Amino acid sequence: MGTGRSRRRPVRISVPSRADSLLRKFTALIGGPLGRRTSPGVINPGVFSVERVLVLLTTGAAVIAVLLKNPCRIEGWSSPGQYYMACQSQWPEAFGSLEGGTSFLQLGHSALTGAFAGVTAQVVPLGSTLRYYDLHSILAVAAWLLTVYATVRMTNRRPWDAAMVAVAPVIIVTGFLGWDLWAAMFAALGMLAFARSRFAEAGIFLGLGTAVAGYPVLIFGAVALLAWRTRLAGGPAMTGAVLAATWLAVNLPFGLLDPRAWSAHFTSLLSRDADYSSVWFAYTSLAARADGRELEATFTTVASGLLTVLLCAGIAVLTLRVQRRPRLAQVAFLLVGVLILAGKGYSPQHAIWLVPLVALAYPKWRTFLVWQFLEVAHWWTLMMYLGKESSGGDAQNNIDLPYYLLFTFAHMLSTAYIMYRVMEGMIDPARDPVRRLDIDDPQGGPFDHAADYRKPDRRHAAPNGTQVRLTRPSPEPKDHP
Repeated sequence: MGTGRSRRRPVRISVPSRADSLLRKFTALIGGPLGRRTSPGVINPGVFSVERVLVLLTTGAAVIAVLLKNPCRIEGWSSPGQYYMACQSQWPEAFGSLEGGTSFLQLGHSALTGAFAGVTAQVVPLGSTLRYYDLHSILAVAAWLLTVYATVRMTNRRPWDAAMVAVAPVIIVTGFLGWDLWAAMFAALGMLAFARSRFAEAGIFLGLGTAVAGYPVLIFGAVALLAWRTRLAGGPAMTGAVLAATWLAVNLPFGLLDPRAWSAHFTSLLSRDADYSSVWFAYTSLAARADGRELEATFTTVASGLLTVLLCAGIAVLTLRVQRRPRLAQVAFLLVGVLILAGKGYSPQHAIWLVPLVALAYPKWRTFLVWQFLEVAHWWTLMMYLGKESSGGDAQNNIDLPYYLLFTFAHMLSTAYIMYRVMEGMIDPARDPVRRLDIDDPQGGPFDHAADYRKPDRRHAAPNGTQVRLTRPSPEPKDHP
């Protein structure tokens, strides 16, 4: 019985209990990987659609995050208690500074972050630190939900990969520490807009994310590399132009309002010592204990900058030379991972930046959970170490430098391991868990199933030395995110 309309075929999605070797082992209680109560012929999930389940998972994780931070809501954010209870947050400190007459541009954060902190301070009564914290907690959960939404919309046939963002332990323990969830939200929304070929919208979101935390500009770096490889420059060029215009539009008014305070944020990034948990802080701490030569702030700034540039250049070469064009999420994850490992300004909550990118670049639950465990352990040891360093707390509650650095190196190695596995998937696409479903690049927008241009190896170069154009067979109709 025809209606004259073409019927859309149901999309086959990847079920984690069957596709992931770790999750498969936990399905015995529900009847195995397929499940006793599964109806293969029924595609209507009823009330519990993937998106609604992800909302429930995110809400449950947010409740756990609230409970973990509740001791400070009761006892207050004073040292060393906030460290020993692992509920430190930058929000009460910012609110106290703003009430004390400090300009939001002098908080030490980016102009957009400071403005956000200042605006929200105006909607709560004077002296209501707890209400200010609760307001920021609600807004952080909203940003978390939007990040999950953007991620699931970019996963194509693997929607359950977004559950990594929904239940990420590092977001649970550090999501209420600062404003990094907002940067992750803008970055994810920017990638989603680009995946839908909405180039101006992508530039706006990536520009806002760059104004918050800086790192989303590296996502555009990945876009630029793939644009070079595919010779598709029109849309990416618009994204880059709008990104720069958005960042300028956000920062220019604050720069004109108070140039000295606005520039202080950038000069402090260059002149301050290495932050806790960076490789540079680890070296300096060990050198000080061994009576060796410590690294000065200027040297650390130059060395970390050069190392970051060199590693990013290496990733660029890899992106342009591998046999098959990499996926956008793979390249973006590697570039942001380099900033995490080589930069001197690392903080534990910066791991939030990587969570959506890991879910898109290497969605393997065993690797993800090990990485998350080490990130949480690193956060906890840092809190114990700060309890000792900042306030001289009781010795029985403290942790000494070697143990703290042990988990610092552990979190670095776990991040580097995921980067290695991502590079492995770029070199050999058969090892990429996403492309095993005959998917090309769900986040790539115009790059998805695009013609591929690659500089040939000398052994396989054309006789006249010209470029080789690599094309793939005509794919099945793709499902746009």
